[in-house]
Amino acid sequence: MEQLSLGLTNKQEGDHLFEEVYALRRLELAFVKVKANGGSAGSDGISVEDFEENLSDNLAKLQAELQSRSYQPQPVRRVSIPKPNGGERHLGIANVRDRVVQQSILMAMEPFFEPEFSESSYGFRRGRSQRGAIEAAQKHVADGKEWVVDLDLEKFFDTVNHDRALHLIREKISDRRLLKVIALTLRSGVMIDGKVEKSTIGLPQGSPLSPLLSNIVLDRLDKELEHRGLEFVRYADDANIFVGSQKAAERVLASVTRYIETKLKLRVNRDKTQTAKSKAVKFLGMTVLAGGMAAISLGAMKKAKEQVKELIPRSGKRSLETQVEKVNQWYMGWSGYYQMTNYPNQLQKIEANIRMRFRLQFIKNHKRKKHLVRKLRKQGIRSSTAYRAVYEKNLGRWRLAHNFSVNMAWSKSWFRQQGLNTRSETGQDHWQALKKGPRLV
Repeated sequence: MEQLSLGLTNKQEGDHLFEEVYALRRLELAFVKVKANGGSAGSDGISVEDFEENLSDNLAKLQAELQSRSYQPQPVRRVSIPKPNGGERHLGIANVRDRVVQQSILMAMEPFFEPEFSESSYGFRRGRSQRGAIEAAQKHVADGKEWVVDLDLEKFFDTVNHDRALHLIREKISDRRLLKVIALTLRSGVMIDGKVEKSTIGLPQGSPLSPLLSNIVLDRLDKELEHRGLEFVRYADDANIFVGSQKAAERVLASVTRYIETKLKLRVNRDKTQTAKSKAVKFLGMTVLAGGMAAISLGAMKKAKEQVKELIPRSGKRSLETQVEKVNQWYMGWSGYYQMTNYPNQLQKIEANIRMRFRLQFIKNHKRKKHLVRKLRKQGIRSSTAYRAVYEKNLGRWRLAHNFSVNMAWSKSWFRQQGLNTRSETGQDHWQALKKGPRLV
């Protein structure tokens, strides 16, 4: 991220940081970041594109409001999305102008806090990623710490105490003007069905400033775990602590829970928090097995198959080209993350499932058996073999989609010619050594 030089350094006490926030160049850089992040309009209905039409005037107005201390953030727009495991996650979509201010504050504040964050913290930090978190977890398990305290903080973003967050910020930032804007932002309220509700606690998920604030709050937990000499990995509010025995795991869970609830004033979700062997724990969609080998979790594999089923319905009406494009778009993103698995046969299974879904669709679209036989012949299958597969074996569509003749007609190479992307063509030597795949609990 480009840094703005205004004659101020990261060594300063933070008592003049607000000037950085409302500097025009800083606001311009903040808008570039907001635009890159995308997102819909907030409660005022103004989109990023609308804001950009009069960018110079809008930024100049923002600068004047901040400089005169008349700036007032508006309520965020509540958007609810379903959680993968049930329930809803509430997002708070701030107005574009407020997102620009928050982004500018983030860029100014981050250098004060980032150097002090724990090496075991991976979420919402530049140069760190989910992959890094998984690799750290693998190392701890490989070192023999196979028991995991799998912590789940109940509705963390919804329950952060504003006064506590501001107190932690005040430890490094002394500029009262900046602290006031942050307080106003936290307490700007939420618009639900056209009505504004006050916000007394919580960080709005979806706002640029919330990730940094969440790390500032949870850094206290990180420091406590480090002080106790515990090995852990935290990604946002998802934390795993690695120990050598079940007894140690249960003891750590009890003491850490007390610390979180009494000192941090947060709640531990006892229904989802557990102590278990690492092979029974899902962390960021992965499971770390004995020896430190990482596999895609059973839940993530199941969700992937459900997504494939949705992308490739049995009665597909769209062209093959259009469907392949949609599947490629999803699969290259999904596998781009999950290729960290040490068992690439898991990717092969999803790719095989994609081809099977297409074959099932082809069969379904040929309603009369004689038309399917004709199609198989055109695909290079001998007449007698095609006839036997379709007529004599009397297979249902599902079993027919797995039939050898159908698999030869629409083979891997055929799908590749249609533009279907795969990731299972590299690293064959390593794959052969691991082809049996993991056994997950």
